[in-house]
Amino acid sequence: CCTTRHTLTLILRIVKLFFKTRRNSMKLTRAFALTALRLSIFKSVTPVASFSLTMSTSAKSTLYDLPVSNNGARCRIILYKKNIPGEEVTIASPMDLGGLKSPEYLAVNPQGKMPLLSIKDGMSIPESDTICRYLMSTYSDQGPDFLPNDPRSNLIARIHDMYITTIQGVLYKAAPPFGIYGTRSEALNELKKQLKVIDDLIEDGKDGIYLCGKDVSLADASLFPTMIFIDEMLPKFGVDDGVPSKLASWFKEVREKDDDFAKVYDEVKGGIDAWESKGRWNDIWMAGLRDEEPGTIFDKLISGDIPADIVYQDDKVFAFKDINPAAPAHILVIPKDRMNLSGLRKSSPEHIEILGRLLVAAGNIAKEKDHGFGEGGARIVINDGPDAGQEVPHLHVHVLGGRALSWPPG
Repeated sequence: CCTTRHTLTLILRIVKLFFKTRRNSMKLTRAFALTALRLSIFKSVTPVASFSLTMSTSAKSTLYDLPVSNNGARCRIILYKKNIPGEEVTIASPMDLGGLKSPEYLAVNPQGKMPLLSIKDGMSIPESDTICRYLMSTYSDQGPDFLPNDPRSNLIARIHDMYITTIQGVLYKAAPPFGIYGTRSEALNELKKQLKVIDDLIEDGKDGIYLCGKDVSLADASLFPTMIFIDEMLPKFGVDDGVPSKLASWFKEVREKDDDFAKVYDEVKGGIDAWESKGRWNDIWMAGLRDEEPGTIFDKLISGDIPADIVYQDDKVFAFKDINPAAPAHILVIPKDRMNLSGLRKSSPEHIEILGRLLVAAGNIAKEKDHGFGEGGARIVINDGPDAGQEVPHLHVHVLGGRALSWPPG
C-alpha cells in the first residue's frame, strides 16, 4: 500500500514537472525573441566602449547592468580581473526584460534596481556587494581573491556603501532628498567628509597601486567606479578640492596601470559623457543653476555687518524684528542661504526643506507672548514681487500679530 502511494506521488510529480517545463520553455522562447528585438534597439542608440550586451542563452548567469552604473561596475571589475568568460557570466541590459520598472524585471528584483545577477536554474541576486561576494566565492580558483589580509579592505567597502552611495544622487539627481539630507549643500559636505575618512585609512607610502598595497581588494572594486562619478561631477558644483591627495593619487595610478580598471573607467565615463551631451546638469541647482543675483541688506544682517534685533536663529533660519513694524508684533523670518529664492515663485523641489523650516520657525515665533503675540493668533505672509509689496529680493516670511488684523489686506 505504501509502495503504491509512493509510486502515484512520484508519477504526479513527474507530470507536473513536464507541464511546468513545457510552459517555461514557451515563455523562455517568447522572452528571447523579445530580448533580441529590445537589444537591437538598445545597441543602436547607446554606444558603449568595451561593453558587451550580447545575451548568451548558454551562460550560467546573466548580469543585468548598464555601463554608467557605478555599483554594477564593481561587479564588472570582479568579472574582468578574474577573467570569467561570457559562457559563465554574460552581461545584458535591464531593457532585455523591459526596463527596471517592468513587471518582468520586478519579478526577479522587486527593488527595481541594478545590478542584478540572474543565475540559470537558480535564484536572482540583487545588490552589488552580494553579487561581488558570490562571484568571489564561486570563482575563487580564478584570478585574485579580492580578500587581502587587511581589515581596511572591508572597512573601506562598508564606508563606501553606507555613507557614500546612499547620497551619491547629490551629484546627478534633479532634487533632494539625498539620503537623509534635505539640501544639496549638506549632502555635498557629507560626501567630502566621507572621502576624507577613507583617505585617512590609506597608508602613507603604501607599497603597491591598490588601496591596501600590492593586492587588489574589494575596496578597490567598490570605490573606483564611484570615484569616476566624483571626479567627473563634483567640479560641476564648484567643488574643486573635494578629493583628498592620497585618494586622488590612488585613483589616478590604478586607472593608468591596471587595464581592467581602465576598461571600467571608459565604460562609466562613456555613460557620463552621454548624460552631459543631453544637458543633464543644466537645470540642477549649484551646477547649471546658481544664485547670481546681487546680495541684499539681509546678507549684512545675517553676517552682523548691520545690527539686527534677533529673536531666533539656527544654522538655516534667521528671524528678527522688522524696523518698520506694521503691527505691534512684526517679525521677519528668512533663510540664511538665499539659494536663488529672491522670491517664492523661484521655489522648486530643491527648496522643500528650507521652506518647511521657515514656516515651522514662523509658527513657533507666533506663539511667543514675549514678542508681543496674543492668544488670538498671527498673520503669516509671504509677499512675492513688487505688486505684492515685496521690497527686498530675498525670500522672507512676515509674522504679524498683537492686534486684530482686517481682511482682505490693502
